[in-house]
Amino acid sequence: MAHAWWKWLGLAGVVGVAATGAAMARQERVRRAYTPDEVRDRLHARHAAAEAAASGDGPPA
Repeated sequence: MAHAWWKWLGLAGVVGVAATGAAMARQERVRRAYTPDEVRDRLHARHAAAEAAASGDGPPA
């Protein structure tokens, strides 16, 4: 029983790391929240860049 507190300390550490990771992931999702128009514009730009690279007109990827 003398070492039981080590188990609780370890469990508390794991819970703390998990909570920190969850909070950071949530902040990242909020930061990257794009409107549908922004997503569409970004996809169109990526498609145009890929087409240009495939045809040899653009800079190499």
